[in-house]
Amino acid sequence: MRLAPSSRADQIDGWGRDGDGRPVLLARVRARPVEGEANAALEALLAKALGVSKRSVAVARGGRSRLKAVEVEGLSPDALVLALGRPDGD
Repeated sequence: MRLAPSSRADQIDGWGRDGDGRPVLLARVRARPVEGEANAALEALLAKALGVSKRSVAVARGGRSRLKAVEVEGLSPDALVLALGRPDGD
């Protein structure tokens, strides 16, 4: 997942590719990247988009980076694809 903090809106922008060509989900949040504010906003945004509680979503790696690994509890891979789509070309 690639996060753009300090944006004008909280939204998921779909799929893109990182510098190595791997698929990444693109997201923007209004929160600043200070004291975990942007990470918390990302977790809330994903929870809402996936229809799960905020406690079910956690930034697992990349807390201080734009590229993040996010864990979602209680949702099947099929439900994730249904909610977020598939990366282009996969």
